[in-house]
Amino acid sequence: MTGFPAVTRLLPGLAAAAAAVVVAFAVHTLVPAVPLLTASVALGILVAQLPFARAWLDGPLAPGLHFAAKTLMRAGIVLLGLKLSLVDIGRLGWLAILVIVALVIATFFGTWWLGRMFRLPGDEPLLVAAGFAICGASAIGAMGSVTGSRREEQATPVALVTLCGTLAIAVLPLLQTPLGLTNLEFGHWVGAGVHDVGQVVATAQIAGPAALAIAVVVKLTRVLMLAPMVAGASLVVRRRSAGATASGRNENEGETRRPAIVPLFVAGFLAAVLLNSFVVVPAPVLAGADAVQTVLLAAALFGLGSAVRFATLVKTGARSLAVGGLAWLLVAALALAAVRFA
Repeated sequence: MTGFPAVTRLLPGLAAAAAAVVVAFAVHTLVPAVPLLTASVALGILVAQLPFARAWLDGPLAPGLHFAAKTLMRAGIVLLGLKLSLVDIGRLGWLAILVIVALVIATFFGTWWLGRMFRLPGDEPLLVAAGFAICGASAIGAMGSVTGSRREEQATPVALVTLCGTLAIAVLPLLQTPLGLTNLEFGHWVGAGVHDVGQVVATAQIAGPAALAIAVVVKLTRVLMLAPMVAGASLVVRRRSAGATASGRNENEGETRRPAIVPLFVAGFLAAVLLNSFVVVPAPVLAGADAVQTVLLAAALFGLGSAVRFATLVKTGARSLAVGGLAWLLVAALALAAVRFA
């Protein structure tokens, strides 16, 4: 019974997130070009700017929205692994896989450097790098879990990756003909250069089913990089915590906040990938898991979006927008180079 009051504190925020998912699904149904996850985070950002809503978001809804942004995000990422198959990835060929891995690493550290150069505060450079290089807001939530970043710290990176990913849906198809890309090359470019899975689908489907198929496989190969990148960040955080403890600073904090080398949700993500690779999972089970995963991530992204405050964003607005725009150009340019090379 001791946990019942804590559970009841979560219910208002979780109910708000569930209602937001329903609204986002309605938007996606009416305008299929708008991915459900993009609609969810955009709705959270929009609601957070309404003066009468802020008291609720920062008050009775806060515990549930924080739970959604953190715990539901982790659960959704675990289920995201069931979309991946090592067999499908292997069909790309070793050269293409190595190029994708190199692309993720280059865009991650390039974007991180941009964030540091423009002096984004706190963990924002790392979070922006994860979002642009790997898989959008989901990667930001995953990276924020191991760095201990507050939901408010994740708000600006989520806003940037959502803005740029949404612009990609409109801009990239216009560039296919001028760049002389075939449908397969365009799909490869979209999969390598667009951030969120839903945004990849919305962008690539314009060029037809062949472009969509290759885009999804390339994108999910990038998603697989989430595990080693998050595990690497976790190891860095552990070493810093151990160093702080050894030097006598924040000893208690260093002991309590030190993350696991491989966070449990990352291990679950990898287990789901291996399960889908080596076990024949019934199609209805995969379809059900996909639906649950989409709902969980949509609720989590609404929770993250609801932490965005434009008044706060304005303080670093010019720098943040500059980093977002330059990171978008960097990822798109390197992805295009990868298409030409592979």
